Amino acid sequence: MAAPTPTDAATVLGRDVSYPTQYDPTLLHPIPRLAARQQLGIGLQRLPFVGADTWTAFELSWLGPRGKPQVAIAQFTFPSETANIIESKSLKLYLNSLNHTRFEDAAAVRETLRRDLSEAAWRGSASSAAVGVRLIEPAEFAAEQVAELDGLDLDRLDVDCEDYLPQPQWLRSAAGEPAVTETLTSRLLKSNCPVTGQPDWASIQIRYHGAPIDQAGLLRYIVSFRNHTGFHENCVERIFVDIWQRCQPVHLAVYARYTRRGGLDINPFRANAPQALPLNRRTARQ
Repeated sequence: MAAPTPTDAATVLGRDVSYPTQYDPTLLHPIPRLAARQQLGIGLQRLPFVGADTWTAFELSWLGPRGKPQVAIAQFTFPSETANIIESKSLKLYLNSLNHTRFEDAAAVRETLRRDLSEAAWRGSASSAAVGVRLIEPAEFAAEQVAELDGLDLDRLDVDCEDYLPQPQWLRSAAGEPAVTETLTSRLLKSNCPVTGQPDWASIQIRYHGAPIDQAGLLRYIVSFRNHTGFHENCVERIFVDIWQRCQPVHLAVYARYTRRGGLDINPFRANAPQALPLNRRTARQ
């Protein structure tokens, strides 16, 4: 089940475009979450999950008040209840529009990013809230860490894989057995961009409490996304919903860290109960 594909007229993704030379917030292109969620049988109200999409922008630069270039790493946190996701290439173009724009200081850049991203994330909705923005400046770069997702590695299993489109029937749990608390991980999640067809690679972590989930079946299910087309956020929500419906855990959290493209990585997190977001630490492949 693929996410809806934006029309060529509505999107800059997958098209040759001119890179901006001046600040332009109109470059941001929001894509409503609703259509993909309706395909999963859910809407914007009474979602079965909470969470956020954490983005890292490694290519952020602007000019100081005297014209000297400044650089930083930016982290953006989009709550899962926002009306829209932001198309990744449009965000890249928007960030590049800051390259020749003068700002008084990093705080002014942060406030501009917060204002523009919040407006785009909630565009068309009666609700609104601020998107989280953090700037990591060069003095902090040395403290940035690389860490793999913790948990039991499903990739250790020697399984036959023949399905490369999502097959939720592989998901099963041992109903009636004592509940367990497990954290399971895999580096074998791959899907394709619904517009360009380019591959999207990710590591995934699944935490749950409930009847034991069949690990071999879960790995086959993860691998079955290999030819699926869908945006990162849509894929994680589908995985959450499929596990929630098929395995019926008491608690469930699904977290994916996608490798970067165009200097951006996207890391969706969904859970059935409010909790702190995972630390935003990149994996070795990011």
